[in-house]
Amino acid sequence: MAAETEGLSASRGGAGFGGHRLGALRLFGGKAKRGETSAKRVQFTSRFLPYLFLAPQLAIIFIFFYWPSVQAIQSSFYLEDPFGFGSTFVGLSNYTDVLKSGEYRGIARFTAIFTALVTFFALSIGLLLAVKADGVIRGNAAYKTLLIWVYAIAPPVAGLIGMMFFDQHIGPIVEIARWFGWDIKVGLDFGDTAFAMTVVSVWKQIPYNFIFFLSGLQGIPVSVREAAAIDCRSGLRRFWTIILPLLAPTAFFLLIINITYALFDTFGVIDVMVKDKAANNPITLVYKVYMDGFRGNDLGGSSAQSVILMVIVFVLTIFQFRFIERRVHYN
Repeated sequence: MAAETEGLSASRGGAGFGGHRLGALRLFGGKAKRGETSAKRVQFTSRFLPYLFLAPQLAIIFIFFYWPSVQAIQSSFYLEDPFGFGSTFVGLSNYTDVLKSGEYRGIARFTAIFTALVTFFALSIGLLLAVKADGVIRGNAAYKTLLIWVYAIAPPVAGLIGMMFFDQHIGPIVEIARWFGWDIKVGLDFGDTAFAMTVVSVWKQIPYNFIFFLSGLQGIPVSVREAAAIDCRSGLRRFWTIILPLLAPTAFFLLIINITYALFDTFGVIDVMVKDKAANNPITLVYKVYMDGFRGNDLGGSSAQSVILMVIVFVLTIFQFRFIERRVHYN
């Protein structure tokens, strides 16, 4: 009798988990088809209601991305007074001045090398640590926590810690390098500063990659691992032929994230490590945009550089999704 009563109340939508879900759908103006559960597709009674739910996110995207992008494109065609008293239309002069500059081309080459090194080492070290952590049985929680905590550090703080590690007087890395006859002078030598920037940027990004790679490894079914162990005795070959292809979607996602990180999110690290230092220090394209715009008061040239950087990132993203994603299998 109790079972019949429960089934009757659930069918009316007045009790039970399904009834509460259907009631919530009616409250927000949605409805489910007859015979369908609330987990299936929801049809809204008003065609404007979905756009109302998306409005806050769309507003944020418009205010913080599209509007500044349009302003940057517009400013790139003008020579603006740094005090805001007027602007003069100069056409493509800002773009030609930037592209003809040998300094800009040198910074672009360094940015490409810096991005490639940071992406490669951050991904490879993060994957190595994830593979090792996946095999730890005792003390795995403490081991994972020690590897993840660096991700909570802000980029400027990471740059400050990096400067302490590379300090000429108290830096432990500098002391170790002196054992091998290498006198590291961050802020004075171009190569030493570039090396320090790369090390600190990689160190900051490793925990992020570690988290995703470890989640991907733990998502691989045990039956697949056991079958791979039976078919292939070599652990290294088993990893390259079985485990790594299953991690391809995660690796592709992290590839895009790490390239974006190296191009833009390392700004805080670079600013701390080269700010108020001697000239001829390595900087990236995004930091040059800041230097020319906010310190040199060349708003038109800075806007042109930001547009060029935006086009580079757009082309690079299309290349990644057009050619690299073909090798990624999601099933």
